[in-house]
Amino acid sequence: MGIERTLARVEADLAAGRVPVARQRLRGLVGSFPRDLGVRVRLAEVYRLYGEPAQAGRWSLLDPDRRPEEVAAFVARYPDPVERMHVVAWRGPEEEAATAFARERLAELRREASRAADRPLEWGATNPSAEEESPGGIRDTLAGWGCFATVVLVLGLAGIGACAVIRWL
Repeated sequence: MGIERTLARVEADLAAGRVPVARQRLRGLVGSFPRDLGVRVRLAEVYRLYGEPAQAGRWSLLDPDRRPEEVAAFVARYPDPVERMHVVAWRGPEEEAATAFARERLAELRREASRAADRPLEWGATNPSAEEESPGGIRDTLAGWGCFATVVLVLGLAGIGACAVIRWL
């Protein structure tokens, strides 16, 4: 599904009061199109509806009309610049950002994170421990299903074994 079609669904979700669904659609768009500044701004707006200034600041960070109090909440929630660089979820060089403002913010954050890490960092290569809000993916989903299947298998085998023991008694 393309950006425009998904954004139309986001608007329909919001009009119907399905804010969590709209948020998830926008998170998926940011994951698929991390360089689309408009999608990031729209996600920030949805987080404002949730009353989550740190997340609104996270997603509006690259927008010149960002709210300073939200950016401050974002920085307070993610005080480590390396983690902050990771959760901004940018991919590729900052030179590819659509606006000069975004390029400057990305370069500033990368420099700050590189100083904190005491080594040069690139976008997508920070690899800090991520919080629940970091973009997941198919690998995380498959890992979760793999763990679930393993638990079901172990419990099933334990049940079969218990039945066999009871029959022997």
